[in-house]
Amino acid sequence: MKQPHDSSAEIDRLRQSEAHLSAILKTAADGIVTIDDRGIVLSMNPAVEKIFGYTPEEVIGRNVSMLMPPPYEHEHDGYIQRYLHTGQARIIGIGREVVGQRKNGEIFPIDLAVSEVLDGDNRYFTGIIHDITNRKKLEKQLLEISTAEQQRIGRDLHDGLGQELTGIAFLCDVLKQKLARQEAAEALDAAEITRLVNQAIDHARALVRGLCPVSLDGEDGLQSALKELARAVSTLHELRCRFTSDTAVQIGDHNTATQLYYIAHEAVHNAVKHANATSIDIRLAASGDRALLTVTDNGSGIDTARSSGSGRGMEIMPYRARMIGGMLDMRSRVGEGTTVSCHFPLPQAMSRKLARKDKS
Repeated sequence: MKQPHDSSAEIDRLRQSEAHLSAILKTAADGIVTIDDRGIVLSMNPAVEKIFGYTPEEVIGRNVSMLMPPPYEHEHDGYIQRYLHTGQARIIGIGREVVGQRKNGEIFPIDLAVSEVLDGDNRYFTGIIHDITNRKKLEKQLLEISTAEQQRIGRDLHDGLGQELTGIAFLCDVLKQKLARQEAAEALDAAEITRLVNQAIDHARALVRGLCPVSLDGEDGLQSALKELARAVSTLHELRCRFTSDTAVQIGDHNTATQLYYIAHEAVHNAVKHANATSIDIRLAASGDRALLTVTDNGSGIDTARSSGSGRGMEIMPYRARMIGGMLDMRSRVGEGTTVSCHFPLPQAMSRKLARKDKS
């Protein structure tokens, strides 16, 4: 028979354990949120208030989607319900980079890990949130340095080597004509040299386009580059590839434009090479301070649950989107085509937000 002092000791141990757990939650640097299966917030630790700016009274009892910006706030409940009905996890048990929205409206990147907790008949979900704003700033700086170096090499090729080769080609052509008038046997050699130099010029131009696909002149460089991409794909692969854009979409930041171009290029490449698409639509649209790039094809589609093995380009696309403050989404069904979407803030809007933040 258990003695009374044994029960008292057990109660003390439980209290100590609860106090220890409470201390961990209160001092944790990462935000910890617990929600029910409807997405309603049941608890949050002090770090959540520090990260998002909301007090517990403002969050507890409301849907956790209030911590997310559109369009992701409307998708969260769908993720949970899909998991409950099908067992297919998009966020549950999977650590991933997403974006959150602070009380002041600022959108920022976070690492989110969601785990499932079963307590009898009740089911809860616990999310651990890590603000990765500083890390993303450093990554963005590294990417900008790399992009700037690519642009420098491209300009050197165009203004240096390209111009020199063009001059050599001109002199070779003059020499060829002079030898031809003299009916010299070397005229054929001069013609061959001219052909090879012109071929080298074409190769140099291709290298420049690869290093600097988006023109540095004006704010419509991305639209011009995507239009040329669609034209080239239509011609080379004999299929329908079309680019359309809202006239209101102006992207003056060259780094943002370059990353968007590479996302579109990779999506088109996958549609042609892996999905055997015969029709591809590239579209750029804006709404308020945000914009959307989509690439839709009518190809064979892919199994998104297994797309990690589709190549390095597929892995880099989400990374490129995050580098410009955006999010990449891929929707596809086998046999029904694929749509790749990149939601991103317009650089002008980002600049205004940073300016307001600096003044405050």
